[in-house]
Amino acid sequence: MAASPLSSSSALSKPISKHHSFSLNTPQKVTFPLLPKTLQKPSSFPCNHVLHPQKSQFTTSSKNPISDFISANKNEDGLVPPFSDDDDDKPREECGVVGIFGDPEASRLCYLALHALQHRGQEGAGIVAVNNNVLQSVTGVGLVSEVFNESKLDQLPGEMAIGHVRYSTAGSSMLKNVQPFVAGYRFGSIGVAHNGNLVNYRALRAMLEDNGSIFNTSSDTEVVLHLIAISKARPFFLRIVEACEKLEGAYSMVFVTEDKLVAVRDPHGFRPLVMGRRSNGAVVFASETCALDLIEATYEREVYPGEVLVVDKKDGVQSVCLMPHPEPKQCIFEHIYFALPNSVVFGRSVYESRHDFGEILATEAPVDCDVVIAVPDSGLVAALGYAAKAGVPFQQGLIRSHYVGRTFIEPSQKIRDFGVKLKLSPVRGVLEGKRVVVVDDSIVRGTTSSKIVRLIKEAGAKEVHMRIASPPIIGSCYYGVDTPSSEELISNRMSVEEIREFIGCDSLAFLPFESLKKMLGSESPNFCYACFSGKYPVMPREVKVKRVGDFLDDGLNGPMDSIDGGWIQGPRDLNVEKEIDPLYQKSNI
Repeated sequence: MAASPLSSSSALSKPISKHHSFSLNTPQKVTFPLLPKTLQKPSSFPCNHVLHPQKSQFTTSSKNPISDFISANKNEDGLVPPFSDDDDDKPREECGVVGIFGDPEASRLCYLALHALQHRGQEGAGIVAVNNNVLQSVTGVGLVSEVFNESKLDQLPGEMAIGHVRYSTAGSSMLKNVQPFVAGYRFGSIGVAHNGNLVNYRALRAMLEDNGSIFNTSSDTEVVLHLIAISKARPFFLRIVEACEKLEGAYSMVFVTEDKLVAVRDPHGFRPLVMGRRSNGAVVFASETCALDLIEATYEREVYPGEVLVVDKKDGVQSVCLMPHPEPKQCIFEHIYFALPNSVVFGRSVYESRHDFGEILATEAPVDCDVVIAVPDSGLVAALGYAAKAGVPFQQGLIRSHYVGRTFIEPSQKIRDFGVKLKLSPVRGVLEGKRVVVVDDSIVRGTTSSKIVRLIKEAGAKEVHMRIASPPIIGSCYYGVDTPSSEELISNRMSVEEIREFIGCDSLAFLPFESLKKMLGSESPNFCYACFSGKYPVMPREVKVKRVGDFLDDGLNGPMDSIDGGWIQGPRDLNVEKEIDPLYQKSNI
């Protein structure tokens, strides 16, 4: 079993409190139909300050303002070391979660679902299963297939399990930070897996430590367990509600106790979380529908923003309002880059969205060309859309190697663009003598794009025209996505023409921001565009930037001073911050 963040001696779970009854003042019942093919939009979720239990027929048989920081540690290219790998020149989704209730093969199904979510995190994986009221955990650093084998899955029997895949932003991946976390407290044991980022983590941690809490990890997820442990609310799920009311930022979480599976999504719905059901009645929660597809679970609906779903044998599935939710602010980058094309995210097909992005580019930024190619794999669907709209053949001009890990031995003799060449190989027969349109999903720092253009031209292309299936990225994300500091974002410090010159292509065009919103139609207000506009739905008062890595998620050992060294102040009144944040005086501002 994994060591508990709250207690080092929680090998066995305590019996959960038997006080299951509770009363609420004038509850207003709300019906949330669980129809397999109903795609209700998050904005339709009617939240009030009232809890709404709901039983189902479940059976267990079945230019950015935050840009004042410039790193002092740069390499010969003027880049911060953690981002020197060419494959890191993209935003990174930090994790994916899954939860299963009511299936005798819960841990194995969890293992398969994590395989489907591997693109959301490649540096750590874990599963917690419940058997005979005991939470058992297996976690490890590496890919899902590297962490788990038959013997380890045999250690995880039971009909209930949660799982997590993790992407650490830079530096070392410490085993103690690999989720799910398991903790023992006075009413039993609890496990949690979290996708997102809490923007008030430091203030919460300082408050908890002042009250005697001892932290075992450097992950913001652990504060949730401490908040649940100190809550006096009854029954158990109200502890989760009370804890989440103190959180700010993005969180899609699954919890497991001795007898319950709980799924929670923050009131803005930044990160995705969906619900499905297998033919035997087992309930499944996952970050993306592609995980449901693999384990043959039928997609039912999203977990609504601000909703808590509680699943147990006695009451089936109960839907509870966490808190009144504002206008949803779902991450648009799920559709641009993070999610798999075969997923349905926020009620929309990711494939269709990306195809539409390519069509918009062909319409609004046309160019005479002979062939359209993609930067694989994330630019593929947008390139198909561009080619179809432009009436130009799509071909594979770049072949991606799928057998290259993040770590490789570089030859002692310097080979130009070695990292890109290791991953992408140009097809001379497709490119030579051609006017080529290259479609990619985004440009972050521009270093990889410049190397790709050079590869294509060296393969004989007559012209290279870059088309980017997203608007320019000018702001860092603080809601669960790993992005460089704003100073490293090329679109935050260069015009489109300056970027074109830097990359070396013959023309460059981004997806127009207004055209993106027009394509989304009436759903446009429900998305978060902070990385394109610098306007943040939840203002970050604790801003993560990259010096030598993301201290809070990398599990670096050392005092809090060293952790604070990876943060700068957010766009708030600093005098107010001094009053509300006890750790302000310790930060290096």
